[in-house]
Amino acid sequence: MGKHEITAADIMPLEDYAKVRKERRHAITELKRNRRVAVGPDATFYFECYETMWHQIHEMLYIEKGGDDQIPGELAAYNPLIPGGRELVATLMVEVDDPARRAHLLAALGGVEETVSLEFDGETIRAIAEADVERTSAAGKASSVHFLHFPFADDQARKLAVSGTRVVLAIGHPNYAHMTVLPEAVRQALAGDFD
Repeated sequence: MGKHEITAADIMPLEDYAKVRKERRHAITELKRNRRVAVGPDATFYFECYETMWHQIHEMLYIEKGGDDQIPGELAAYNPLIPGGRELVATLMVEVDDPARRAHLLAALGGVEETVSLEFDGETIRAIAEADVERTSAAGKASSVHFLHFPFADDQARKLAVSGTRVVLAIGHPNYAHMTVLPEAVRQALAGDFD
C-alpha cells in the first residue's frame, strides 16, 4: 500500500536535504520519465505521486527558506495531489514558449479541465479538476496549470493494471482535441499508484 499523505514528520531538515539534493533531483527526474505524457503539441500531463510531491515540498522549502512556518502551507497545497489509492492525479500544463501564442491559446481553452479523460478496455474515466481555485476565468480564459483527479472503481483499477492494456489519454476541448496512447512503461508506473 502506497503512502497517501506527507506529514511534518516526513520533512527532512533543510541542512540534511541540501546534502542529498543533487541525488534526489536525479532520482526524481528518473521517476518522472515514466510519469510524463504529452498530448498534442502544447499540453503535458505530469502524473503525481507521493515521491513527486515529497520532492516538490522539499524544493519549495529549500528555495523559499520559510522554515517551519512554511511547512503547513506546503503540506496543505501538495497533499491533495497525492493519489489516494483508487485514483490517478495529474498536473496538466499548457506549455507554450511564445507569450503571444500562449495568451491566444489560453483565451480559447476555457473549460479545458472538464474535457480530459482516460479510456481503456471499454472504460472511460473523466478527470475531475481540483477544487482549490477556479482555473477558467469568467471571460473564458484557461489557466496554464490544472490539477486533475481520475477516480477509479476497483474493477477499473484492475483493468488498467493488466499488462499491455491500451490506455488513451484525451483532451476533448473543441479548440484542442488531441489524444495519445500511453507508453507501456507509463501505464505500468501509473498502475503502481493503486492500492
